[in-house]
Amino acid sequence: MTTASPATVASAMAEAAVAWRETLDDEQRAEGVWRWPGSRAADVERVRWYYTPTDHGGLTLHEQLPHQQRAAMRLLATGLSEPGYVSAAMIMGLENVLDRTEGFTAGFERDRGRDPGMYYLRVFGDPAGDAPWSWRFGGHHVSVHHLVVGGEAVAGSPCFLGADPMASPLLGGRELRPLGGVEDSARDLLHLLDADQRARAVLTPRAAPDIVGGNRVRPRPGDRVIPLADLWRGHFAQELEDRMWAMHDGLEHQLGVDDADREATELTAAPRGLLAADMDERQRAQLREVLETYIGRMPPGLVERERARFDGDALDGVGFAWAGGAERGEPHYYRLQGPRLLAEWDNTQRNVNHAHSVWRDPGHDFGLDLLGDHLSEHHA
Repeated sequence: MTTASPATVASAMAEAAVAWRETLDDEQRAEGVWRWPGSRAADVERVRWYYTPTDHGGLTLHEQLPHQQRAAMRLLATGLSEPGYVSAAMIMGLENVLDRTEGFTAGFERDRGRDPGMYYLRVFGDPAGDAPWSWRFGGHHVSVHHLVVGGEAVAGSPCFLGADPMASPLLGGRELRPLGGVEDSARDLLHLLDADQRARAVLTPRAAPDIVGGNRVRPRPGDRVIPLADLWRGHFAQELEDRMWAMHDGLEHQLGVDDADREATELTAAPRGLLAADMDERQRAQLREVLETYIGRMPPGLVERERARFDGDALDGVGFAWAGGAERGEPHYYRLQGPRLLAEWDNTQRNVNHAHSVWRDPGHDFGLDLLGDHLSEHHA
């Protein structure tokens, strides 16, 4: 039995990408397959990413025939673990649930604002060749990126998964919570801390209304939450943009967030919160469980590389920071930060039933360090 490796993962990605590309007609290829970035505009496009229900760039699923959709999903599956792929597929299906929640109305200047077909795939470069190539799959609450260089899958971040609704009722009194482990494992860690540790871990009793790094290409110290209206590609009509600003301001007002809270949760060069070096063995084991809900999104062959970066004492430099309430149902935010690590979570919107989570590898996202620092900075 062959052990999975970055090379075998890259081979599977290439096979799936070529198979998908071969199903496309010329018009579809113009949207779905771009040459490897050779211009400033193309460089900027490769590193654009979103988690809002906007145009992510590429060919949408609903612009594809069923066999093409199957090929697109096959490519997505090569870039995620089985739990990661199942979670992403469930999140895409939640668009139908969210549509019902919102009364099956049109929105976002589209006939169907909540649309499980509005997920975009774009391949950059030639997956059958020897030169670098990459692919991006994204839509509302899903954003997956991979870069292949020298026949190896070398960068798989940012990787974003969200859920709206975060929890949904099922028959028999059961509950659907696609990201329940991402939320619960961190809360379990918070409850393992003693009073002194908790005082260091909790940055503020009021939650940040969104992930603080947002969809920036390079999160930096001093970054604060990006207002909702600024997260989108381009701009909407003034009426809709005004409504988004009102939603953002209303959420901050509801949470009680003031400038002191924004400062408390802003990104910093050194991790805020409680470092793993100051945790006991049980707490460190729980921190590893939280970390696994992020790096465990990567497929076999890649996840081992990511885990190894935090083996043993390498975990010491990871900080755990929390903001907001400590019990389920209370608005909250947390992050893990350390060398080449920024993992963020929030569940504050829609009465604490709308969650975001992202795993990032600062400096290595999109493989920017491997490809040089010539790619342009972009944020929405």
